[in-house]
Amino acid sequence: MPELPEVETVRRQLATTLVGRTISAAVVTGARSVRRQPREEFIARIRGRKVVGARRWGKFLILDLDGGETLVGHLRMSGQLRLVEPTEPLAPHSHVVVTLDDDRELRFIDPRTFGELFLSEGTDPRDLPIEIAHLGMDPIEKPLTGVVVQSLMADRRSATKVVLLDQRQIAGIGNIYGDEICAVAGVRPTKVAGRLSRAECVRLSDAVTSVLGAARERHGSSLRDLRYRDLFGGLGDYQQQHLVYARTGEPCQRCGTAIRRAILGGRSAHWGPRCQR
Repeated sequence: MPELPEVETVRRQLATTLVGRTISAAVVTGARSVRRQPREEFIARIRGRKVVGARRWGKFLILDLDGGETLVGHLRMSGQLRLVEPTEPLAPHSHVVVTLDDDRELRFIDPRTFGELFLSEGTDPRDLPIEIAHLGMDPIEKPLTGVVVQSLMADRRSATKVVLLDQRQIAGIGNIYGDEICAVAGVRPTKVAGRLSRAECVRLSDAVTSVLGAARERHGSSLRDLRYRDLFGGLGDYQQQHLVYARTGEPCQRCGTAIRRAILGGRSAHWGPRCQR
């Protein structure tokens, strides 16, 4: 579930707490969580390394280690990174435990095991790990313009929300924020992307910046399952600002009509039928 705002929240916290620390040890009990490398190799390559940077691209966390190694993390549906004291009881599904030189532990918790940690095998021309070189632009690193959005939508027969969620085009937007961006822009998520007007594309570009920025400042969204928590176990509260996501049948806060829901590409989409056309 974690999307760009949630991952950016964790990145900011990692930047202030982990950078400058050295990894003294690691334990891997869930091989699937480090599935791109044998667990022995993973442990050997991070042990003794100092964290020198904390970056993000889309939904991926990137920890730069001294010596040229790059540790990449993807939380996917249920993953959490938690920084705790060693006396903290080990939570269920704590598949990777990294001990730092101050004895605190960085724990990777993932009940559904779709998430992963891996060491990159190189970088692309953008200095991104080659394993994520297929990702499109990051809308926080470089805010979108109406011209860029129009070029992405042009001639596309897919629904607008489907294009927004295409990680090869724009990295980081997921189901929650795709709905909210369309709501703020006044664009129906089911509208064929290639039929968007220039004005609609400008509104969408503005909404991407405003929605993701506002969600980032409120530490993202924590839904009813509470699976998303930040580095210290805190919850986001941007869900209190959601206009349409998961509000099927409720009156739209803008137009008063009942919020509708449809399935697009296997995912839900929500909108106000009067204010989003």
